[in-house]
Amino acid sequence: MPTEHQLSTIHMDGKRGSGRAIYARPMDLGPQISYQVLAMGTKVLSSDGAEIGTVAHVLAVEAEDVFDGIVVAVDGGPGEHRFADADDIQEIHERAVLLKLDRERCAELPQPSANPAVMRDDPADPTSGELTSKLRRAWDRLSGNY
Repeated sequence: MPTEHQLSTIHMDGKRGSGRAIYARPMDLGPQISYQVLAMGTKVLSSDGAEIGTVAHVLAVEAEDVFDGIVVAVDGGPGEHRFADADDIQEIHERAVLLKLDRERCAELPQPSANPAVMRDDPADPTSGELTSKLRRAWDRLSGNY
């Protein structure tokens, strides 16, 4: 297995040369880091090694230590953005974010919106309304809708 700093062809069964490849090219990703220090402009890679864009925004509510996901500036032109939910992210490294999705599924990522399609909100939880409100305020701040 490669070190945490080096990524090369790895197969689903953990062996080189057999099975389905999930990362196709060698790349020095740097050490794993927290979303809290993820820099804008960091490369975003699909699970099969394709570069799909760069980090445009990190969506989080820092007071609650809640990481919601990232907004990706895709290579489709100016203003093209996609939302990658936290559950779609495999690892965050110093020089790249690795998604769990292959290139084809990355092309289907939704455009970011004020009301994300995936909300993990439990109506029985008395704090769920507060969390939703904080996530919306975080989105409004990031998108410039104060």
